[in-house]
Amino acid sequence: MGGFPDLEASLAIGEAYADGGADLVELGVPFSDPLADGPVIHAAGTRALASGATVPAVIELARALAERLPVVLMCYANLILARGVERFADELASAGLSGLIVPDLPLEEAAATLAACDAAGLALVPLVAPTTPEERLRRIGARARGFVYTVSVTGTTGERAEIDPAALLARVRAHTDVPLALGFGIARPEQAAAAAAAGADGVIVGSRLVRAAAEGEDVRALVAEFAEALGAPAL
Repeated sequence: MGGFPDLEASLAIGEAYADGGADLVELGVPFSDPLADGPVIHAAGTRALASGATVPAVIELARALAERLPVVLMCYANLILARGVERFADELASAGLSGLIVPDLPLEEAAATLAACDAAGLALVPLVAPTTPEERLRRIGARARGFVYTVSVTGTTGERAEIDPAALLARVRAHTDVPLALGFGIARPEQAAAAAAAGADGVIVGSRLVRAAAEGEDVRALVAEFAEALGAPAL
């Protein structure tokens, strides 16, 4: 979460991800009505806003992190529309970002944002869920850029005791050639390894890492545990 617990600390957290072996950082822009976020990330966003985080400040944070590893910004649609989609995409590209995730942007309303991202050289990463029908999966998969954010469970972000993504990953894979990254619910390294074994090309760990940062855990070491479970050498 950009700006959590403050801008300086969130930069250090992102750098710890890189040091721990993360391949990519999803950097959240705090928003007052984060409908896709569970309690951990919602609380982090609320604290980031209270500490003075703004959209320009988070983009500058992303610029610094992009020197270490690819950065994909996670941002709600209102913040993008308020600035204009072309301007926003150009700002992200100028800062060296690789992509954009907009969790409340439905397929039917995504054409302008997709065109702006394509023109700027950004990947507009779509989301699919277990409830997404086959025809909709086909349409989303055909327009996917970067990777498909495959939501493993219905509901908001957060840690789960168990997930079983194999059937969902197979359904999504039938409709796209881009990589599939599984997110929502992955809280332990063994879950990440199971997701990879089930067909995920990547795993997205959000709430667990945000909670670790909030509780003062060694974030670099935790990321290294996930990376090692996925086959990367220990750092």
